[in-house]
Amino acid sequence: MKRKESDDVYFMRKAIRLARKGIGNTSPNPMVGAVIVANGEIIGQGYHKRCGDFHAEINAIRNTKRSLEGSTFYITLEPCCHFGRTPPCVEALIEKKPKRIVLGSIDPNPRIRGKGIRILRSHGISVDTGILESECLQLNEDYVKHITSGIPYLTVKYAQTLDGKIATNTGDSQWISSEASRKYAHHLRRIHDCIMVGRGTVATDNPKLTVRHVKGKNPLRVIVDSKLRIPLNSFVLKDSERTIIATTSQASSGKVTAFKNLGVEVLIIKKDKEGGVYLRNLLKELGKRDVISVMVEGGSKLITSLLKSNLVDKMIIPIAPKIIGDGLEAVGDLCIHKIKDAVTFSTCKTVRKGEDIIFEGTVLKKTGKRKRLTEKMK
Repeated sequence: MKRKESDDVYFMRKAIRLARKGIGNTSPNPMVGAVIVANGEIIGQGYHKRCGDFHAEINAIRNTKRSLEGSTFYITLEPCCHFGRTPPCVEALIEKKPKRIVLGSIDPNPRIRGKGIRILRSHGISVDTGILESECLQLNEDYVKHITSGIPYLTVKYAQTLDGKIATNTGDSQWISSEASRKYAHHLRRIHDCIMVGRGTVATDNPKLTVRHVKGKNPLRVIVDSKLRIPLNSFVLKDSERTIIATTSQASSGKVTAFKNLGVEVLIIKKDKEGGVYLRNLLKELGKRDVISVMVEGGSKLITSLLKSNLVDKMIIPIAPKIIGDGLEAVGDLCIHKIKDAVTFSTCKTVRKGEDIIFEGTVLKKTGKRKRLTEKMK
């Protein structure tokens, strides 16, 4: 079915769907999709499949043998204009002589932001921006956060009962959530760069923190342990997967050596006021290593500290239809005394997984609503 060239939303939605195919594989690059249209028909399409591979625009060009002169490109993110792991995409676009390029959002990367658009326009190519902009930015919320702040996008995930408990008063928590929810949790692990837990979670649950119920790569594992007290025989220390233990100067040199001898990286982070790991500095260190997304899976102390420090971007909470009464709560005292100061969400949704309801919400930061990262360019 032919469509009008002006049907920008339709073709941009196609590009967004293509971009999502790269989920979990493109980091630290963004997910990007591209659709090429001529006379109302799609003649080429592609997406960025993995970091180091061709970008979406190039894959779209390679997927068609027709002349692209006079065509329209729909791309979810501004094309790169510098040499990185691959050559600049703007040069390939200019060579194909399209009439028009439609962009979902401007790239917030300071090396690119607006520059790619200016280069394209200087070669007589019409460029329109801001088509489904919020959806295109949300597609790469982790990339946007990392490239503009230097720290990863942080998601907190925990399963709880209907009455808000993550374990019984004896510490038993297996399994609160349904099998479908647990499979979804492994999908979430697959699409994040890093899984982070506190010392208590390792000591109590002895988790592997690997991807098992779905196909995908294992994330980096980070254990927050201010005094290096986790057992040396913990599962996370026994396999060959990469693990970092974030600790402080309170850890003895002997323990640091013992963990390093196991092949574990020990990262010394300065202490916070309570003597724990200063979490903002830890996230900065991870950001320097091109970690753009972190999912925290526990425990209560770590989750509470992150919320109090205003470091949480998103929360995903599987809620099981169970009530256990007295038990362990996921979130401790946040020193909130008035409802108006409660943690709230700018967006939220729920989905069903087995018997459970999955709540997903984007945390509204205390500084107010996030400013637009791009501006429409005429």
